[in-house]
Amino acid sequence: MKKRIAIGIAVLFVLLQAVPYGRAHSNPPIGAAPKWDSPRTKQLFDRACATCHSHQTVWPWYSHVAPVSWLAQHDVDEGREHLNVSAWSTAQEDADHAAGEVREGGMPPWFYLPAHPEARLTDAEKRELADGLARTFGDEKEEEGE
Repeated sequence: MKKRIAIGIAVLFVLLQAVPYGRAHSNPPIGAAPKWDSPRTKQLFDRACATCHSHQTVWPWYSHVAPVSWLAQHDVDEGREHLNVSAWSTAQEDADHAAGEVREGGMPPWFYLPAHPEARLTDAEKRELADGLARTFGDEKEEEGE
C-alpha cells in the first residue's frame, strides 16, 4: 500500500510539471526608474523587494518546479502589479503604500524570507527602508493627514 501511494505521488508530481502556468519567467526590459531619495534606499529595496517589484527578478531553480513555480509566478505577477520600479513610466498607484507595508511588517512577506535570507532586514534597516520609500514614493499616511 505504501508503495502504491509513493508511486501515485510521484506520478502526480510528474503530471504537475505539464501545467503551463508558472513557466513565464520573464524579465522585460527595464524602462524608466524612480528617482531614489538615496543610494541606500535603492540598495535596501534591491535586496529585499526588487525580486518581486521590478524586472530584475531572480528565478531560482525551484521556481521552475511545480507547484512552487505557480506560487513564484503568482507572487511576482502580483508584486509587479502593485509596484514595479522598472516600469516607472506607467502609473504606480500603490507606490505610496510601500512605506506602510514595510513599517507594518507586510513586506517582505514571511513566506518569502526562508528561501531569500538576503531579504531579511534588521529593525533598523526596516525603518531606514520605510523612511526612504516614504521620501521616494510618498507615504499614504502623510497624504491622509494622519
